[in-house]
Amino acid sequence: MTLGTVIPGAGAASGSGRLHVPGRSAGNADSPEPNPATDADLVYFTSASGYTGRFAAKLNRPSARIPLLTSAPTLLARRPYVLLLPTYGGTAAQPGAAAKGAVPKQVIKFLNVESNRELIRGVIGAGNTNFGENYCLAADIISAKCKVPVLYRFELMGTSEDAATVNQGLEEFWTHQSQKPA
Repeated sequence: MTLGTVIPGAGAASGSGRLHVPGRSAGNADSPEPNPATDADLVYFTSASGYTGRFAAKLNRPSARIPLLTSAPTLLARRPYVLLLPTYGGTAAQPGAAAKGAVPKQVIKFLNVESNRELIRGVIGAGNTNFGENYCLAADIISAKCKVPVLYRFELMGTSEDAATVNQGLEEFWTHQSQKPA
């Protein structure tokens, strides 16, 4: 299953999560840049506006950013994670119709990696209520395609109350996940 067209290339990761770059050898300029990997339980995408990234920073927990540029190497998740992402100005033309453009291409590229899709456990959506029915639409699309719950929705950069609620919810979520049989 893919979320859309596979996009060639991907971007360099940043964030406060512990990153591991497999196979990187110092000083070997001839080898292509390897894919960065993360053990963070929160993976997020933020656009150039940085709203979603500012919310991730408010959470003050290990996180890893999906690269902004689709031409950079794709981030690889090495453990189960929750995905935090904004909704772009996508539309669902008619009820039940496929939405177009709501999920950032960088997120599609990240989730087109089978191992990344297998490790997603939930999604948190950022949006703008001015989008009306399309508010946090990207989270709904990822939830349906990856068969994971939407854990929370917040507007723009979120409030400190949103951050506290999400942190408490993530602690409870991960505690519950760890008690599930393997």
